[in-house]
Amino acid sequence: MSTISVPLQPELEVSVDELVKSGYGSSKADVIRRALVRAIEEEAVQSVLRAEKEIKEGKGLKGNLRELAKKIK
Repeated sequence: MSTISVPLQPELEVSVDELVKSGYGSSKADVIRRALVRAIEEEAVQSVLRAEKEIKEGKGLKGNLRELAKKIK
């Protein structure tokens, strides 16, 4: 596991401290890790929603995957 040092604006540090006090995380590092996990999960959800929208707009690909792959190359 690596350690990353990230400067925080005072308001963000206060928020992190409050999240620790409220029990959201056991430490500042835990709060930041949990926030990163949520951000990654949210990005995955947004990717799926974008893909669904593209399919509804007719931008999706249909057919044999091997044949489609040949066309993309």
